[in-house]
Amino acid sequence: MIRDKRSEYLAALILVGPFIAIYGLLFVWPTIQMVMLSFTKAPLIGPGQWVGIDNYVKILSHRLFQNATWNTVYFVLLTVIPNTLVSLAIAMAVNRLRGWKQGFVMACFFLPYILPVSVVYLTWNWIIDVQYGLIQYIVRPFNGGEPMSLTRTIPFFMPTVAVVTIWWTLGFNVLLFIAGLRNISPEIYEAASLDSAGRWRQFRKITWPLIWPVTALVLTIQLIAQLKIFDQVYLFSIGGRQDPTIVMVQYVYKLAFQQNKGGEGAAAATILFAIIIILSVVQYQALRARGEK
Repeated sequence: MIRDKRSEYLAALILVGPFIAIYGLLFVWPTIQMVMLSFTKAPLIGPGQWVGIDNYVKILSHRLFQNATWNTVYFVLLTVIPNTLVSLAIAMAVNRLRGWKQGFVMACFFLPYILPVSVVYLTWNWIIDVQYGLIQYIVRPFNGGEPMSLTRTIPFFMPTVAVVTIWWTLGFNVLLFIAGLRNISPEIYEAASLDSAGRWRQFRKITWPLIWPVTALVLTIQLIAQLKIFDQVYLFSIGGRQDPTIVMVQYVYKLAFQQNKGGEGAAAATILFAIIIILSVVQYQALRARGEK
């Protein structure tokens, strides 16, 4: 018996060992180095003097860091829940289609997701262009007949990027929701129909509770992804004022790669890393606990 257990442990170690080694080499070790770097006054490359928590104190009192934190939170509020609700609504509509129509509509919604961010930027930069953009036909009546640059007007910058992000990423969420909806037995809906339950009641009593685990997963994935927002904000802010619309990853990039402050950049990255872990774990556990009620 003991020999069999040793053989099982050895087999498990052989199978899992390469993954643990690669994970430790590519994630754990760089993370430890990043945390150690955050306690030094170092450039991006090279050693630095040990300064303790001075980098953290300096960053937390820095107005640009506070601005980046607020912009990131604002962007999360604009995207996470709206993206999840829109994806669920589209998935429920697509799930009612059959045959080639369902496949065609799913492909249309998933197509933007496979596009690189540069293509997404160029596409939407053309749509919202202040001279010939299609969106100006909607903007002009609300702006006294004059066109308006949505990415150069600070109050409209984040909502515009949020719309672009939702359009770009909802295809993956739609696939997840459709997979969840297909796991619900049609017999449950047939039994509910026999009890004269309308569509809204079927959604509240059947669809929503049974698809809640998928909803919790989508919300968690969206939260993690949007806390790391960088590409879209950076591209749409090129040529304009970047500080009013800066987000946390952009702040890390600015410190480390533009100002050569490796220690402060590592401190900002460590704070962002901690925020993502704490919020993700708290949200997922809260959503899972709600689903188990």
